Amino acid sequence: MNMIMLTQYSGAILGPIAKLLGLIMNWIYLFLSNVFGVENIGLTIIVLTVVIYMFMLPLTIKQQKFSKLQQKMQPEIKAIQDKYKGKKDQESQMAMNQETQDLYAKYGISPTGSCLQMLIQFPVFLALYRVIYNVPAYVSGVKSAFDGIVEGIIQTSGYQAIMEKFVDTMHLSAIGADFKNTDLEVVKNFIVDAVYKMPTSGWDTLRESFPKLTDVIQSTEAHLNEMNFFLGLNISDSPFTIIMSSIKEKSYLFVILALLIPVVSYASQLLNVKLMPQADTDPNSTLSRQMKTMNYTMPLFSFVLCFTVPVGLGIYWIFSSLTRCVQQVFVNKHIQNLDLDQMIAKNVEKRKKKLKKMGINEAQIRNAATMNTKRDDRLTSMSKGERESKLEKAYEYRKTANPNSLTAKANLVKEFNERNNR
Repeated sequence: MNMIMLTQYSGAILGPIAKLLGLIMNWIYLFLSNVFGVENIGLTIIVLTVVIYMFMLPLTIKQQKFSKLQQKMQPEIKAIQDKYKGKKDQESQMAMNQETQDLYAKYGISPTGSCLQMLIQFPVFLALYRVIYNVPAYVSGVKSAFDGIVEGIIQTSGYQAIMEKFVDTMHLSAIGADFKNTDLEVVKNFIVDAVYKMPTSGWDTLRESFPKLTDVIQSTEAHLNEMNFFLGLNISDSPFTIIMSSIKEKSYLFVILALLIPVVSYASQLLNVKLMPQADTDPNSTLSRQMKTMNYTMPLFSFVLCFTVPVGLGIYWIFSSLTRCVQQVFVNKHIQNLDLDQMIAKNVEKRKKKLKKMGINEAQIRNAATMNTKRDDRLTSMSKGERESKLEKAYEYRKTANPNSLTAKANLVKEFNERNNR
């Protein structure tokens, strides 16, 4: 597979995820190209988005089941909270935590059950940003479109200085290109990075920089326009860049199209929030207010961020929200038809099997918690004089312990530590 391996993101966590997403994106691109004769990165991103969310559908259903059970549990959770309201002592807090854990055990779910999908979605989003930011590194068909222009530049006398000036003019210093590198393949990668990441106006500057390559640059530009443009927008440019350049050129239609990317992204995410089932919590509670704030802050955050990231990422945001909306309609119908009692029974059975596999007995957990509480009760119920008397007796017993006992050996370790810490 012909890919630019050296310009792929190499992070320890996101790197492998980006590579996997890149492989899937490359397969989709080749499939669309070979079967339908369509070479378009924007369309590839849309299909990739649908594929990603189809794979994540089981997690979505699991999260919705969790939300449904939380709605059913809410009155019992509130009852526990009301029972210990205003009690800040350790004994009450431990008892409340234990009753809450028992309640979750009763329904066979974990308090962190809704976190898994977010933990998966966030790194996928960050890794996809790396892929879209540098598509030629992952999609072989896009990389091959640069072959002619790269070979032409390499064969031009003094191309290193010309490319360095070009990078400065186009404000592309962030790619960290080193055109004097002794490894020719690395230099070729930097040329591809520079040409791919330059704004649309860069084609004119590139023709001025390499006048003998006008025909090759022209044909490469035409080919990339077919692949890299979606609804007239270059997917590697940010909406902000497109808006500013379009205002200068008085191309107001492109200003509107670029504005639509963050606006539609915001609207689609709001629609997704509306379709998501909400737990029946007290609307005046702190948790409820926090959730409401988050539900409306995150779409607003994406609206602002969408102006500065590549259009391709905005397309992913829009179609991921729309895909989730369609999924949510069907998932909601599926969840409504579920027998909650049967679901709870299955969850409890799964939890018991999991604990048994780990060698943990649920009764032992409860007994341990009860014993710890009782020990704490004995300590807290003693007066200061009683505690000091018991500690003194323990100290005297420790001094007269059998030399071969564990207590005596513990004393030796303690004395050794005390000597070394002075």
